[in-house]
Amino acid sequence: MKVWLMNHYASNMFRDNAGRHYWFAEQLIARGNDVMVFCATTLLDGEVFLNAGKEKSIVKEAGNVPFVFVKTVPSKGNGIKRVLNMGMFFMNLFPAAKAYAKEHGTPDVIVASSVHPLTMIAGIKIARKMRIPCICEIRDLWPEAIFSFGKAKEKSLLGRMLIKGEHWIYKHADALIFTKEGDTDYLKERRWTTAQGGDIDLAKCHYINNGVDLAACEERCRTMQPEDPDIVDGSKFNVTYVGTIRPVNHVGNLLDTAKILKETPGYEDVRFLIYGDGNQLEELKERVVTEHLDNVRMKGYVNRKFVPFILSRSSVNMLNYAQNQYNWSRGNSSNKLFEYMASGKPIISTVRMGYSIIKRYDCGVELEEDTPQALAKEIMRFRDMDPEEREKIGQNAREGAKDFDFTALTDKLVSVIESVT
Repeated sequence: MKVWLMNHYASNMFRDNAGRHYWFAEQLIARGNDVMVFCATTLLDGEVFLNAGKEKSIVKEAGNVPFVFVKTVPSKGNGIKRVLNMGMFFMNLFPAAKAYAKEHGTPDVIVASSVHPLTMIAGIKIARKMRIPCICEIRDLWPEAIFSFGKAKEKSLLGRMLIKGEHWIYKHADALIFTKEGDTDYLKERRWTTAQGGDIDLAKCHYINNGVDLAACEERCRTMQPEDPDIVDGSKFNVTYVGTIRPVNHVGNLLDTAKILKETPGYEDVRFLIYGDGNQLEELKERVVTEHLDNVRMKGYVNRKFVPFILSRSSVNMLNYAQNQYNWSRGNSSNKLFEYMASGKPIISTVRMGYSIIKRYDCGVELEEDTPQALAKEIMRFRDMDPEEREKIGQNAREGAKDFDFTALTDKLVSVIESVT
Protein backbone atom coordinates (compact mmCIF):
# COMPACT_ATOMS: atom_id res chain seq x y z
CA MET A 1 0.00 0.00 0.00
CA LYS A 2 0.87 3.67 -0.27
CA VAL A 3 0.51 5.25 3.16
CA TRP A 4 0.84 8.94 3.98
CA LEU A 5 1.54 9.85 7.62
CA MET A 6 0.85 13.49 8.51
CA ASN A 7 2.28 14.97 11.72
CA HIS A 8 3.13 18.67 12.01
CA TYR A 9 5.94 17.95 14.50
CA ALA A 10 7.53 14.87 12.88
CA SER A 11 10.48 17.12 11.93
CA ASN A 12 11.86 16.27 15.38
CA MET A 13 11.65 12.60 14.41
CA PHE A 14 13.59 13.27 11.20
CA ARG A 15 16.31 14.96 13.26
CA ASP A 16 16.44 12.17 15.87
CA ASN A 17 15.85 9.19 13.55
CA ALA A 18 13.38 8.14 16.22
CA GLY A 19 9.79 8.69 17.30
CA ARG A 20 6.30 7.34 16.74
CA HIS A 21 5.81 8.06 13.04
CA TYR A 22 9.44 7.48 12.12
CA TRP A 23 9.21 4.00 13.66
CA PHE A 24 5.81 3.33 12.09
CA ALA A 25 7.25 4.35 8.72
CA GLU A 26 10.31 2.12 9.20
CA GLN A 27 8.14 -0.87 10.06
CA LEU A 28 5.69 -0.28 7.21
CA ILE A 29 8.50 0.13 4.68
CA ALA A 30 10.16 -3.07 5.93
CA ARG A 31 6.86 -4.84 5.20
CA GLY A 32 6.88 -3.66 1.60
CA ASN A 33 4.70 -0.56 1.83
CA ASP A 34 5.36 2.82 0.20
CA VAL A 35 5.33 5.44 2.98
CA MET A 36 5.68 9.23 3.12
CA VAL A 37 5.77 11.38 6.26
CA PHE A 38 4.49 14.96 5.96
CA CYS A 39 5.77 17.43 8.59
CA ALA A 40 6.66 21.11 9.10
CA THR A 41 9.94 22.85 8.30
CA THR A 42 10.05 23.91 11.96
CA LEU A 43 10.72 21.85 15.07
CA LEU A 44 8.38 21.39 18.02
CA ASP A 45 9.91 24.42 19.79
CA GLY A 46 9.26 26.55 16.69
CA GLU A 47 12.83 26.87 15.45
CA VAL A 48 13.42 26.57 11.70
CA PHE A 49 14.83 23.12 10.96
CA LEU A 50 14.87 23.23 7.18
CA ASN A 51 14.80 26.23 4.84
CA ALA A 52 12.46 25.49 1.93
CA GLY A 53 13.34 28.74 0.16
CA LYS A 54 10.62 29.80 -2.26
CA GLU A 55 9.12 26.30 -2.35
CA LYS A 56 6.04 25.39 -0.30
CA SER A 57 7.49 21.95 0.39
CA ILE A 58 10.69 19.98 -0.01
CA VAL A 59 11.48 16.22 0.14
CA LYS A 60 14.29 14.75 2.27
CA GLU A 61 15.16 11.30 3.63
CA ALA A 62 16.19 10.12 7.10
CA GLY A 63 17.65 6.64 6.82
CA ASN A 64 15.24 4.97 4.42
CA VAL A 65 12.24 7.04 5.57
CA PRO A 66 11.18 9.86 3.19
CA PHE A 67 9.74 13.13 4.52
CA VAL A 68 7.88 15.99 2.84
CA PHE A 69 8.70 19.18 4.74
CA VAL A 70 5.84 21.67 4.48
CA LYS A 71 6.85 25.33 4.71
CA THR A 72 5.86 27.10 7.93
CA VAL A 73 6.87 30.26 9.77
CA PRO A 74 9.05 30.02 12.90
CA SER A 75 7.35 30.36 16.28
CA LYS A 76 8.32 30.68 19.91
CA GLY A 77 6.08 30.11 22.90
CA ASN A 78 2.31 29.67 22.64
CA GLY A 79 1.26 33.08 21.33
CA ILE A 80 0.09 34.34 17.95
CA LYS A 81 3.23 33.07 16.18
CA ARG A 82 2.36 29.53 17.23
CA VAL A 83 -1.13 29.95 15.77
CA LEU A 84 0.36 31.32 12.53
CA ASN A 85 2.77 28.38 12.42
CA MET A 86 -0.14 25.94 12.67
CA GLY A 87 -2.23 27.84 10.15
CA MET A 88 0.54 28.02 7.55
CA PHE A 89 1.23 24.31 7.89
CA PHE A 90 -2.48 23.63 7.35
CA MET A 91 -2.68 25.85 4.26
CA ASN A 92 0.54 24.59 2.64
CA LEU A 93 -0.25 20.94 3.32
CA PHE A 94 -2.85 20.99 0.48
CA PRO A 95 -0.49 22.09 -2.34
CA ALA A 96 2.30 19.89 -0.89
CA ALA A 97 0.05 16.82 -1.01
CA LYS A 98 -1.20 17.68 -4.50
CA ALA A 99 2.34 18.16 -5.84
CA TYR A 100 3.63 14.93 -4.31
CA ALA A 101 0.62 12.93 -5.57
CA LYS A 102 1.09 14.32 -9.07
CA GLU A 103 4.65 12.99 -9.17
CA HIS A 104 4.32 9.78 -7.14
CA GLY A 105 0.65 8.83 -7.27
CA THR A 106 -2.31 8.94 -4.91
CA PRO A 107 -1.97 7.07 -1.61
CA ASP A 108 -4.29 4.28 -0.50
CA VAL A 109 -4.81 5.86 2.92
CA ILE A 110 -3.89 8.95 4.95
CA VAL A 111 -3.10 8.76 8.67
CA ALA A 112 -3.39 12.31 10.02
CA SER A 113 -2.13 12.84 13.55
CA SER A 114 -2.66 15.59 16.11
CA VAL A 115 -1.38 17.23 18.50
CA HIS A 116 -3.31 20.22 17.08
CA PRO A 117 -6.49 19.37 15.12
CA LEU A 118 -5.75 21.30 11.90
CA THR A 119 -3.59 18.45 10.60
CA MET A 120 -6.53 16.06 10.97
CA ILE A 121 -8.92 18.49 9.25
CA ALA A 122 -6.47 18.82 6.36
CA GLY A 123 -6.03 15.04 6.22
CA ILE A 124 -9.79 14.46 5.97
CA LYS A 125 -10.27 17.12 3.28
CA ILE A 126 -7.29 15.93 1.20
CA ALA A 127 -8.50 12.33 1.47
CA ARG A 128 -11.98 13.35 0.31
CA LYS A 129 -10.56 15.01 -2.81
CA MET A 130 -8.51 11.89 -3.53
CA ARG A 131 -11.46 9.59 -2.69
CA ILE A 132 -9.47 7.59 -0.18
CA PRO A 133 -10.00 6.94 3.56
CA CYS A 134 -8.46 9.05 6.31
CA ILE A 135 -7.56 7.71 9.74
CA CYS A 136 -7.28 10.38 12.44
CA GLU A 137 -4.91 9.76 15.32
CA ILE A 138 -5.66 11.66 18.52
CA ARG A 139 -2.54 11.92 20.68
CA ASP A 140 -3.91 14.73 22.83
CA LEU A 141 -7.54 15.60 23.46
CA TRP A 142 -7.98 19.12 22.11
CA PRO A 143 -9.69 21.24 23.21
CA GLU A 144 -9.97 19.54 26.62
CA ALA A 145 -6.25 20.11 27.22
CA ILE A 146 -6.69 23.81 26.40
CA PHE A 147 -9.53 24.07 28.92
CA SER A 148 -7.62 22.21 31.64
CA PHE A 149 -4.64 24.58 31.32
CA GLY A 150 -6.88 27.65 31.43
CA LYS A 151 -6.11 28.79 27.87
CA ALA A 152 -9.82 29.03 27.05
CA LYS A 153 -13.16 28.40 28.74
CA GLU A 154 -15.37 25.58 27.55
CA LYS A 155 -18.56 27.68 27.58
CA SER A 156 -16.97 30.60 25.71
CA LEU A 157 -17.61 31.19 21.99
CA LEU A 158 -14.07 29.98 21.22
CA GLY A 159 -14.57 26.93 23.42
CA ARG A 160 -17.85 25.98 21.73
CA MET A 161 -16.27 26.43 18.29
CA LEU A 162 -13.34 24.19 19.21
CA ILE A 163 -15.66 21.47 20.51
CA LYS A 164 -17.76 21.68 17.33
CA GLY A 165 -14.59 21.30 15.22
CA GLU A 166 -13.43 18.37 17.33
CA HIS A 167 -16.79 16.64 16.87
CA TRP A 168 -16.58 17.22 13.09
CA ILE A 169 -13.20 15.45 12.99
CA TYR A 170 -14.42 12.44 14.97
CA LYS A 171 -17.55 12.17 12.83
CA HIS A 172 -15.87 12.42 9.43
CA ALA A 173 -12.73 10.33 10.06
CA ASP A 174 -13.01 6.83 8.60
CA ALA A 175 -11.30 5.47 11.71
CA LEU A 176 -9.97 6.94 14.95
CA ILE A 177 -6.82 5.94 16.81
CA PHE A 178 -6.46 7.04 20.43
CA THR A 179 -3.13 6.77 22.23
CA LYS A 180 -4.69 6.42 25.69
CA GLU A 181 -6.79 3.37 26.39
CA GLY A 182 -9.54 5.31 28.14
CA ASP A 183 -9.91 8.16 25.65
CA THR A 184 -13.10 6.66 24.23
CA ASP A 185 -14.61 7.44 27.65
CA TYR A 186 -14.41 11.08 26.54
CA LEU A 187 -16.76 10.35 23.63
CA LYS A 188 -19.21 8.81 26.10
CA GLU A 189 -18.91 11.80 28.42
CA ARG A 190 -19.86 14.05 25.48
CA ARG A 191 -22.69 11.62 24.58
CA TRP A 192 -21.41 11.48 21.00
CA THR A 193 -21.57 7.69 20.55
CA THR A 194 -24.23 5.99 18.45
CA ALA A 195 -25.24 3.95 21.49
CA GLN A 196 -26.20 7.23 23.17
CA GLY A 197 -28.00 8.63 20.14
CA GLY A 198 -24.92 10.36 18.71
CA ASP A 199 -23.14 9.89 15.39
CA ILE A 200 -19.76 8.34 16.30
CA ASP A 201 -19.58 4.55 16.18
CA LEU A 202 -17.18 3.14 18.76
CA ALA A 203 -16.47 0.30 16.32
CA LYS A 204 -14.28 2.70 14.32
CA CYS A 205 -12.29 3.67 17.45
CA HIS A 206 -8.97 1.94 18.15
CA TYR A 207 -6.26 2.10 20.81
CA ILE A 208 -2.57 2.21 19.90
CA ASN A 209 -0.45 3.67 22.68
CA ASN A 210 2.96 5.24 22.26
CA GLY A 211 5.75 2.76 22.47
CA VAL A 212 9.42 2.04 22.01
CA ASP A 213 11.78 0.51 19.47
CA LEU A 214 13.34 -2.19 21.63
CA ALA A 215 15.97 -3.18 19.07
CA ALA A 216 17.10 0.46 18.75
CA CYS A 217 17.18 0.83 22.54
CA GLU A 218 19.39 -2.22 22.89
CA GLU A 219 21.72 -1.02 20.15
CA ARG A 220 22.02 2.48 21.61
CA CYS A 221 22.56 1.10 25.09
CA ARG A 222 25.57 -0.81 23.77
CA THR A 223 27.02 1.85 21.49
CA MET A 224 25.85 5.28 22.73
CA GLN A 225 27.32 5.75 26.20
CA PRO A 226 27.91 9.33 27.38
CA GLU A 227 30.98 10.24 29.40
CA ASP A 228 29.19 10.89 32.67
CA PRO A 229 30.76 9.70 35.93
CA ASP A 230 27.46 10.00 37.80
CA ILE A 231 25.79 7.20 35.86
CA VAL A 232 28.67 4.73 36.09
CA ASP A 233 29.25 5.24 39.81
CA GLY A 234 27.86 2.00 41.26
CA SER A 235 28.03 3.24 44.84
CA LYS A 236 24.94 5.46 44.47
CA PHE A 237 21.21 4.74 44.38
CA ASN A 238 20.27 6.80 41.32
CA VAL A 239 16.76 8.22 41.06
CA THR A 240 16.53 9.31 37.42
CA TYR A 241 14.17 11.67 35.62
CA VAL A 242 14.39 12.28 31.87
CA GLY A 243 11.97 14.74 30.30
CA THR A 244 10.86 18.32 29.98
CA ILE A 245 11.49 20.75 32.83
CA ARG A 246 8.16 22.60 32.95
CA PRO A 247 5.28 23.08 35.44
CA VAL A 248 3.19 20.09 34.30
CA ASN A 249 6.18 17.81 35.03
CA HIS A 250 6.39 19.15 38.58
CA VAL A 251 10.18 18.68 38.71
CA GLY A 252 10.48 21.05 41.67
CA ASN A 253 8.84 18.25 43.69
CA LEU A 254 11.95 16.13 43.08
CA LEU A 255 14.11 18.85 44.62
CA ASP A 256 11.80 19.05 47.65
CA THR A 257 12.11 15.27 47.98
CA ALA A 258 15.89 15.42 47.67
CA LYS A 259 15.97 17.92 50.52
CA ILE A 260 14.04 15.52 52.77
CA LEU A 261 16.32 12.59 51.93
CA LYS A 262 19.43 14.69 52.45
CA GLU A 263 18.30 15.32 56.00
CA THR A 264 17.36 11.66 56.63
CA PRO A 265 20.19 9.60 58.15
CA GLY A 266 21.09 6.43 56.25
CA TYR A 267 20.13 7.67 52.78
CA GLU A 268 23.25 9.59 51.87
CA ASP A 269 23.75 7.34 48.82
CA VAL A 270 20.46 8.40 47.19
CA ARG A 271 21.14 10.77 44.31
CA PHE A 272 18.77 12.49 41.88
CA LEU A 273 19.81 12.70 38.23
CA ILE A 274 17.56 15.11 36.30
CA TYR A 275 17.96 15.25 32.51
CA GLY A 276 16.06 17.63 30.26
CA ASP A 277 15.44 21.21 29.25
CA GLY A 278 12.50 23.57 29.66
CA ASN A 279 11.34 26.92 30.96
CA GLN A 280 11.99 25.98 34.61
CA LEU A 281 15.53 24.64 34.18
CA GLU A 282 17.44 27.76 35.26
CA GLU A 283 15.13 28.34 38.21
CA LEU A 284 15.68 24.79 39.49
CA LYS A 285 19.43 24.97 38.90
CA GLU A 286 19.49 28.04 41.13
CA ARG A 287 17.55 26.19 43.80
CA VAL A 288 20.10 23.36 43.78
CA VAL A 289 22.86 25.89 44.49
CA THR A 290 21.08 28.10 47.04
CA GLU A 291 19.60 25.15 48.97
CA HIS A 292 22.89 23.20 48.87
CA LEU A 293 21.28 20.13 47.33
CA ASP A 294 24.47 18.20 46.69
CA ASN A 295 22.43 15.03 46.14
CA VAL A 296 20.92 16.50 42.93
CA ARG A 297 22.52 16.74 39.50
CA MET A 298 20.72 19.01 37.02
CA LYS A 299 22.06 17.62 33.75
CA GLY A 300 20.19 19.82 31.26
CA TYR A 301 19.51 18.78 27.68
CA VAL A 302 20.60 15.27 26.72
CA ASN A 303 20.75 13.84 23.22
CA ARG A 304 18.04 11.23 22.82
CA LYS A 305 20.54 8.63 21.65
CA PHE A 306 22.06 8.50 25.16
CA VAL A 307 18.76 7.98 27.01
CA PRO A 308 18.63 4.14 26.87
CA PHE A 309 22.07 3.83 28.52
CA ILE A 310 21.27 6.49 31.13
CA LEU A 311 18.04 4.74 32.12
CA SER A 312 19.69 1.32 32.17
CA ARG A 313 22.15 2.56 34.83
CA SER A 314 19.41 3.98 37.06
CA SER A 315 18.15 2.36 40.25
CA VAL A 316 14.61 3.65 39.84
CA ASN A 317 13.07 5.91 37.16
CA MET A 318 10.70 8.80 37.89
CA LEU A 319 7.47 9.39 36.00
CA ASN A 320 6.92 12.79 37.52
CA TYR A 321 3.75 14.89 37.09
CA ALA A 322 1.47 17.17 39.07
CA GLN A 323 -1.78 15.37 39.87
CA ASN A 324 -3.94 18.47 39.40
CA GLN A 325 -2.53 19.58 36.01
CA TYR A 326 -4.24 16.99 33.84
CA ASN A 327 -7.01 14.40 33.71
CA TRP A 328 -5.14 11.16 34.36
CA SER A 329 -8.25 8.96 34.62
CA ARG A 330 -8.06 7.83 30.98
CA GLY A 331 -4.49 6.50 31.11
CA ASN A 332 -1.02 7.57 30.05
CA SER A 333 0.63 7.85 26.63
CA SER A 334 3.94 9.49 27.55
CA ASN A 335 6.92 8.29 25.52
CA LYS A 336 9.13 8.13 28.56
CA LEU A 337 6.91 5.56 30.29
CA PHE A 338 7.83 3.03 27.60
CA GLU A 339 11.48 4.07 27.51
CA TYR A 340 11.52 3.55 31.27
CA MET A 341 9.94 0.11 30.88
CA ALA A 342 12.46 -0.84 28.21
CA SER A 343 15.32 0.01 30.59
CA GLY A 344 14.31 -2.85 32.88
CA LYS A 345 14.19 -0.66 36.00
CA PRO A 346 11.33 -0.01 38.47
CA ILE A 347 9.16 3.06 37.91
CA ILE A 348 7.73 5.47 40.46
CA SER A 349 4.83 7.60 39.19
CA THR A 350 3.73 10.61 41.20
CA VAL A 351 0.19 10.25 39.86
CA ARG A 352 -2.31 7.41 40.02
CA MET A 353 -3.73 6.80 36.57
CA GLY A 354 -6.74 5.06 35.13
CA TYR A 355 -6.08 2.07 32.87
CA SER A 356 -2.74 1.84 34.68
CA ILE A 357 0.04 0.20 32.67
CA ILE A 358 2.35 0.28 35.69
CA LYS A 359 -0.20 -1.64 37.77
CA ARG A 360 -1.05 -4.04 34.95
CA TYR A 361 2.57 -5.12 34.50
CA ASP A 362 3.53 -4.78 38.18
CA CYS A 363 6.55 -2.72 37.17
CA GLY A 364 6.50 0.01 39.81
CA VAL A 365 4.20 2.07 41.96
CA GLU A 366 1.81 5.03 41.60
CA LEU A 367 1.49 7.45 44.50
CA GLU A 368 -1.81 8.49 46.02
CA GLU A 369 -0.39 11.98 46.65
CA ASP A 370 2.22 13.95 44.69
CA THR A 371 3.86 15.33 47.85
CA PRO A 372 7.61 15.24 48.53
CA GLN A 373 6.92 13.35 51.77
CA ALA A 374 5.05 10.57 49.95
CA LEU A 375 7.72 10.38 47.25
CA ALA A 376 10.57 10.31 49.78
CA LYS A 377 8.88 7.45 51.61
CA GLU A 378 8.53 5.43 48.39
CA ILE A 379 12.14 6.06 47.32
CA MET A 380 13.32 4.88 50.72
CA ARG A 381 11.19 1.75 50.36
CA PHE A 382 12.80 0.93 47.02
CA ARG A 383 16.24 1.76 48.43
CA ASP A 384 15.69 -0.67 51.32
CA MET A 385 14.07 -3.36 49.18
CA ASP A 386 15.75 -6.71 48.70
CA PRO A 387 17.79 -6.37 45.46
CA GLU A 388 16.20 -9.50 44.01
CA GLU A 389 12.71 -8.10 44.55
CA ARG A 390 13.70 -4.79 42.96
CA GLU A 391 15.24 -6.65 40.03
CA LYS A 392 12.03 -8.68 39.55
CA ILE A 393 10.00 -5.45 39.28
CA GLY A 394 12.50 -4.22 36.68
CA GLN A 395 12.16 -7.48 34.75
CA ASN A 396 8.39 -7.03 34.72
CA ALA A 397 8.90 -3.60 33.18
CA ARG A 398 11.16 -4.99 30.48
CA GLU A 399 8.77 -7.83 29.71
CA GLY A 400 5.82 -5.44 29.52
CA ALA A 401 7.69 -3.21 27.07
CA LYS A 402 7.48 -5.99 24.48
CA ASP A 403 3.75 -5.31 24.13
CA PHE A 404 4.59 -1.72 23.20
CA ASP A 405 7.44 -2.44 20.82
CA PHE A 406 6.78 -0.88 17.42
CA THR A 407 6.70 -4.28 15.77
CA ALA A 408 3.57 -5.05 17.81
CA LEU A 409 2.15 -1.54 17.45
CA THR A 410 2.58 -1.60 13.67
CA ASP A 411 0.60 -4.86 13.57
CA LYS A 412 -2.24 -2.90 15.19
CA LEU A 413 -1.84 0.02 12.78
CA VAL A 414 -1.96 -2.32 9.77
CA SER A 415 -5.14 -3.84 11.18
CA VAL A 416 -6.75 -0.38 11.42
CA ILE A 417 -5.63 0.49 7.87
CA GLU A 418 -7.07 -2.77 6.57
CA SER A 419 -10.39 -2.00 8.29
CA VAL A 420 -10.84 1.13 6.13
CA THR A 421 -9.19 0.00 2.86
